[in-house]
Amino acid sequence: MIKQNQRFLNGALIAIDALVIVVALVCAWGLRFKTTFFGPLGRYLPFENYLLLTLLIVPMYLVIYYFFGLYNPYRDQSSIIPEIFQILKVNFLVFVILIAMLFVINQPDYSRIMLFLLAVFSTVFAIIERFVFRKTLRYIRSKNRNLKHILIVGDGELARNFAEKINRRKYLGYSISGFLGYKHEIGEKIGEIEVIGKINELEEFLSIHNYDRVIIAISLKHYDNLTELVDICESQGVKAEIISDYYKYLPAKPSVDMIGELPIINIRYVPLDDVFNNFIKKASDIVVALIAIIITSPIMLITAIVIKLSSPGPIIFKQERIGFRKKPFMMYKFRSMKVQDESKEVSKWTTEDDPRKTKIGFFIRKTSIDELPQFFNVLKGEMSVVGPRPERPYFVDKFKKEIPKYMVKHQVRPGLTGWAQIHGCRGNTSIKKRIDFDIEYVETWYFGLDVLIMWKTIVRGNTNAY
Repeated sequence: MIKQNQRFLNGALIAIDALVIVVALVCAWGLRFKTTFFGPLGRYLPFENYLLLTLLIVPMYLVIYYFFGLYNPYRDQSSIIPEIFQILKVNFLVFVILIAMLFVINQPDYSRIMLFLLAVFSTVFAIIERFVFRKTLRYIRSKNRNLKHILIVGDGELARNFAEKINRRKYLGYSISGFLGYKHEIGEKIGEIEVIGKINELEEFLSIHNYDRVIIAISLKHYDNLTELVDICESQGVKAEIISDYYKYLPAKPSVDMIGELPIINIRYVPLDDVFNNFIKKASDIVVALIAIIITSPIMLITAIVIKLSSPGPIIFKQERIGFRKKPFMMYKFRSMKVQDESKEVSKWTTEDDPRKTKIGFFIRKTSIDELPQFFNVLKGEMSVVGPRPERPYFVDKFKKEIPKYMVKHQVRPGLTGWAQIHGCRGNTSIKKRIDFDIEYVETWYFGLDVLIMWKTIVRGNTNAY
């Protein structure tokens, strides 16, 4: 019954997706050719030509949606963000494919602007559609409809924690039928759920009842029975799912690689390890850095002249920092201090009323103008526009001994601004708190987060800067 429901939901979703794509094409055609928003119209192909294009576009979208996992069950995901990101990927890919196809078959009459608008409308409409679809299903499930029934094998901490999480999330649509336990008596309750049998009765329960999921949640000391429990589930045609007793050592979103038939669990999920995510990040870095250099070039020129006239020494200050994958690089800044003995200042923090600062130095540090040359570090691939701030080797060696997980920040490129900086963690603030924000950024990155950080940096500036 559940499988039939899933097939029905997938069928309905595919039909709605197809309709959304056609509606998006109609809206794109109307905006491009029934308005002058994009300039004079001139001669253009009739609507029928573009409507025929749906015979190619709709199947292409649906197939790529499938391969990007957009028809996988999203019941267990609390956030729509991963789904939105997949939709963005699909629309970008379809747009590129269509443009390439028109170039190859030499069809200049089809409007590239219209195809771009199709991608935009399709993205927006698909996100709205998926949001409404999710909300509708969650409402239905909260009313105890479209439920999946779960049997939990185990009655210890793992089993209790899992049951509590399921019960707090009624919208997921799961109903726990009960526990099979080792130490609790039959009829005894663990939280709100009853122990309905013993673990050695698993085969009997599976032969009588039709459970949708069997969750094995047992501690390490009972792992000798794990193979037997899995074999029982498979002999009854039920897929066994195991909650690892190592869960406390794993991140919220562990990822799994395969070497041959051996699964390798990555202790930390890093979205920027994904090739597509990394491409988007690098492309946006280059675009933003070029635009920023062009816009701020008058400011940089004036700053360079003032520094040269106000104090002896170089205009650009170069300092070794530790970057991506612990590789050292020379970070550029406008010099804001008097020329120092490098061996003496390597382990010194800058303070609010630091006597080493020049007169112009106080101003350019307060306004973060001294950071502008780092856009050239971005173009060189040593930094990103957004990321954890890089630190000097001395402090990296110091903090990695004092602060757990300090080195996690080096799994992505350092940035001019970051998640910690827009929360005020800059200057003389808690390093521990700063690292917590950095790790959150590393593990939850998505393109929209970079846009948010850049926007807040522009609007608010980097606080606590001196």
